[in-house]
Amino acid sequence: MTTPAEAAIRAEIARRGPIPFVDFMALALGHAEGGYYTAATARPTRGGDFLTAPELHPVFGAALARQVAEAWERVGRPARFQLIEYGAGAGTLALAILAGLRDDGSPLADALVYAPVELNRHRLAELAARAAAARLPLVDPAELDDDPVAGVVVANEFLDALPVQLLEVRGGWAREVRVTVEADGSFGETLEEPADPALRNRLERLAREGIALVEGQRLEVRPAVEAWARAVGRRLAAGLVIAIDYGAPAADLYGARRRAGTLMTYRGHAAEGDPGAPYRDVGERDITAHVDTTALGAALADAGFDLLGETSQAELLVGCGLEDLVQRRQAGAARASEALELRSAVLRLLDPRHLGGFRAVLAGRGIAADPPLRGLSYRMPARRA
Repeated sequence: MTTPAEAAIRAEIARRGPIPFVDFMALALGHAEGGYYTAATARPTRGGDFLTAPELHPVFGAALARQVAEAWERVGRPARFQLIEYGAGAGTLALAILAGLRDDGSPLADALVYAPVELNRHRLAELAARAAAARLPLVDPAELDDDPVAGVVVANEFLDALPVQLLEVRGGWAREVRVTVEADGSFGETLEEPADPALRNRLERLAREGIALVEGQRLEVRPAVEAWARAVGRRLAAGLVIAIDYGAPAADLYGARRRAGTLMTYRGHAAEGDPGAPYRDVGERDITAHVDTTALGAALADAGFDLLGETSQAELLVGCGLEDLVQRRQAGAARASEALELRSAVLRLLDPRHLGGFRAVLAGRGIAADPPLRGLSYRMPARRA
């Protein structure tokens, strides 16, 4: 059965001819009537397609709460402090942060105001009900565009879902992948010269960074990161940006280990990385790619933020006192199953091969870099060869 997103893509190709992969991905994920992230189906759940750290266990949000509280302290403890969350979903992370602040006895719990940025109207309705029950004041993030505020911006597994330009190196130069419809009705690909000047600039930047692309290599470039950073710059007058995602610096992301690129799809907790996967179950399958943390840092700097540091998710959580939080929760567990669930979640949150290996980029405005923020204060011991 053709989904609304697939029908829209086919209509766009019929009208324009082959379309850039970035446009295909934008429609597959964000089509108003049936994109992957706009549908009524709850995606990041145990019964859905994938599980993010906030859904795994509230201890993740409780640890981040301590970094949020430290940012509040460093900007002078304003009477209203905005938590601006991109990809807010049903508010699971924000509510865990609020609960963590209350458990710690932080006065920030009474000053916190929540500005959720969420594409899915179904999730927003659920979020509003949950925030009201938790007595967490809500504001429309659009109001912050003309009146920037003090606060913390959190983007947890948000940037990886922003559409990417898909490229393949042929004849010594990167060609843009465009999506077409074959004679048998299936989706296919063509390679064309990149038309977007911004894309050409990004490729030239890779060359300046000493990154040599090789024949046949596939790679992804995410132009929307720069627009996102500018939007954050408009909304945040002072405070902290915390971006957590699977990704790597450009030298690693485009290096020899990833010659096939990082484009992946997820459905039913099954990951697929073959080139044909994005063209199956369009609108019902998540499409994602690793975040270039070098480009992210440059975009935040261009938007007027100071780069405070980059670390792993595991190191961020340990620096924020995860061990103390675990001990407290284990001592207060009413049932053995709660302690086992916590232990299992923590192992996944810290495992460098899984969630623990995610990258966390922290940037600030009006926040001193010294002493280091607590989330940047810990480094895992180096492994022995």
